[in-house]
Amino acid sequence: MLTVNEIFFSIQGEGTRAGRPSAFVRLTGCPLRCVWCDTAYAFHEGTKRSEADVLAALTAMPCRLVTLTGGEPLSQPAAFPFVARLADAGWEVVVETSGHVLLEGLDPRAGAIMDVKTPGSGEAHRMEWRNLDLLKPNDEVKFVIAHRADYEWSRDVVSERRILDRCPVLFSPVHGSVDPGVLGRWILDDGLNVRLQVQLHKYLWPGVERGV
Repeated sequence: MLTVNEIFFSIQGEGTRAGRPSAFVRLTGCPLRCVWCDTAYAFHEGTKRSEADVLAALTAMPCRLVTLTGGEPLSQPAAFPFVARLADAGWEVVVETSGHVLLEGLDPRAGAIMDVKTPGSGEAHRMEWRNLDLLKPNDEVKFVIAHRADYEWSRDVVSERRILDRCPVLFSPVHGSVDPGVLGRWILDDGLNVRLQVQLHKYLWPGVERGV
């Protein structure tokens, strides 16, 4: 059984798959409380649903890409076998995870989009750094950046821990806090080989908080 906040069909707004139609399964619960979180409604709201029920809802959608998100989807132990079941059924699976849950048990066929929490999130001390050694080429690491200090911290972590040797790196401005063009200029000035990412869905459907 999974505790599900919502299931919906939308445009993937983040990562290297941005712009692609995707089915989304948002699971309930997250141990973290990032100051800029935009899905706090998923902390507690949700209903128990069987894997078969969730799969039936996904199969009705006209795509084969599914994004497991939250909250923190991997805070539910049942998410790990569910990811494997999705992969067995032929789905392209993406898991958006906050970086504090060890990825060791995640099916390698899934692509993890893993946050490294910056100091501006208020949760940098919760990072599970062993995850960096578990990254695969089909994973992505995301830094959500609230200000210049976050940017400099992220730039140094990427360099010192050689993350780009493992997988793509995303720098994402906190929506409404950092101008994407300013962040882009910082990246260019430092010659970083990272991908500037905006939350595409917030530009497509401004003001819509759920189901996007």
